[in-house]
Amino acid sequence: MSDKKTNILFIMADQHRYDCLGAYGNKDIQTPNLDGLAQDGVTYENHFCNAPSCTPSRYSSLTGLYPHQHLGWSNLCTVQPGLDTYPKALKRAGYTTKAIGKMHLTPTYQDVGFMSMELAEQNGDGRFEDDYHRYLQERDLVDHVDLLDQVNEYRVQAYSHYWESRGAMVSDLPEEHHSTAWIGRKGLQEVQEWKDEGNLLFLSFVKPHHPFDPPAPWSDMYAPEGLSLLPGWKESCIARDLQMHPGFFPHEQLTEEQLRQCMAYYYASISHIDHYIGQILQLLKDKGLYDNTLIIYTSDHGEYMGFHHLLLKQNYMYDPLVKVPLIVKYPGQSMAGERNAELSSSIDIGITLIQAAGLQPGVDMPGRSLAGSGDQRDFVFAENARGNQYMVRSREYKLILCKDDVKSVFFDLRNDPLEFNNLYGDPMYQEEIVRHRNALQQMILFDAPSPVFLFEDAKRIDTPNAALKEDFKINFANWVRRKMEL
Repeated sequence: MSDKKTNILFIMADQHRYDCLGAYGNKDIQTPNLDGLAQDGVTYENHFCNAPSCTPSRYSSLTGLYPHQHLGWSNLCTVQPGLDTYPKALKRAGYTTKAIGKMHLTPTYQDVGFMSMELAEQNGDGRFEDDYHRYLQERDLVDHVDLLDQVNEYRVQAYSHYWESRGAMVSDLPEEHHSTAWIGRKGLQEVQEWKDEGNLLFLSFVKPHHPFDPPAPWSDMYAPEGLSLLPGWKESCIARDLQMHPGFFPHEQLTEEQLRQCMAYYYASISHIDHYIGQILQLLKDKGLYDNTLIIYTSDHGEYMGFHHLLLKQNYMYDPLVKVPLIVKYPGQSMAGERNAELSSSIDIGITLIQAAGLQPGVDMPGRSLAGSGDQRDFVFAENARGNQYMVRSREYKLILCKDDVKSVFFDLRNDPLEFNNLYGDPMYQEEIVRHRNALQQMILFDAPSPVFLFEDAKRIDTPNAALKEDFKINFANWVRRKMEL
């Protein structure tokens, strides 16, 4: 058995709906490289994120904790310095750790265990201090469409085509300067520098997150009229969905023609990512590193893309939003070509990476290894908006509990996989609803309690008696020790 440290390539997309990959049965989209990776690895058919928005979900995969544990409830929050992360654990084990692309941290370059980060951010202040936008500035370029969509200062002034297209527009940037190309090239450069073992690269693409703005010629890859609408499309909105959230773009105004154009550019963005992933996988093979590399592809959350006449992500935690693709290629291609139908969760990723390095996960991490332990889950959980909405999903049912209980919903997925018929008030299902409620309570109170927060460098009050030097404490403790020996 080899003593080499397993190389780790963790690739994350943003807002990638699970069934928008050839490996998940989509006949329209072209993703040959990810489909090939699936042939060499395991395709997880029931993998769920722990939050339906970027930062909370990313922090869960980073820390192996649920949002109520890591406390990163919004897209503007900080990883507690005392929490362990998979890059911290691998760094302690002697790995070279690097992140490229989107991190969505606050502060932008927070130390979460990566020795270096080359960042391409999209939301918040990160885009005004990251490497990618400095790269664009040096070339006198602005990602105009992305700014319209992501920065309120410009969105409120956006021209009519932006609103009419739902942000589905051809990028104003040449392909070589688009964020996908920049991240892909940086990933290639990093893998080119990899030594034989002990490398960790987190490669995180901004896309296919809205706006749906692929550059030419990728923008011409799909004809909208030739695409099959994804499962769950309705000709009009469901009343409960409109009551939950009217939409980043008004849901009730979405037309099939607009949706088809969004799909065409969304698919093009995914195929664009697939192209660069293919180059990186080929480089690993050329360098003789592919066999000894654990490769993970997943997304931080999904996308409605027409489900229930919805677009983007602000609403109930329906499956297209919280069910995400997960492909894992294990070292030596063990389990190649397998499809795993068991329930898995993003909190499992950190544990899987830590164990791949031969380490033990932290005691607070409630996840389990994706490599399989024989212990199958009965439920997966997701949390949103500081406890305003919880999802408890089993293989056959889904409960979405809302702070306003009138909005809570329950679905029998065996008979209603598209989550149309709310059975929350149906007497026939009360036993199952109670079972799912109890599972949530068990998880929060006992299985995944909030970890103890310790930050010894927290700011002290500014008074003389609090300004003691570190050596005073050590000397005092030694003095006590000597006195106790008398």
